[in-house]
Amino acid sequence: MVEGTVKFFDGLKCFGFINGDDGKSYFVHESALKDGVNIREGDRVTFDAVKGDKGDKAENVTKSEDKPAEAPKEEAKAETEEAPKEEAKAESEETAGETNTEEKKEE
Repeated sequence: MVEGTVKFFDGLKCFGFINGDDGKSYFVHESALKDGVNIREGDRVTFDAVKGDKGDKAENVTKSEDKPAEAPKEEAKAETEEAPKEEAKAESEETAGETNTEEKKEE
């Protein structure tokens, strides 16, 4: 078994790469993840290293207990920026609805 850190993993494209502690880079496909395992950038993982047609790849990937990944700073920042925008949009829609109701009452 080899240990390493997820360099990146694209959930939409179902693949990514792991930097092994042995200095090698391993291709990882979603099908190589053990049942129920989801990985993302920065996760510590343990896996079987195998030779594939195009190079080294990881199989039987599981998360290590060493260090859980933190959310990438860009994603965390985007989430915090989107929340106020959505709240402002909802408030403006509510305010618009109140204005329309008041106009109808006046008629």
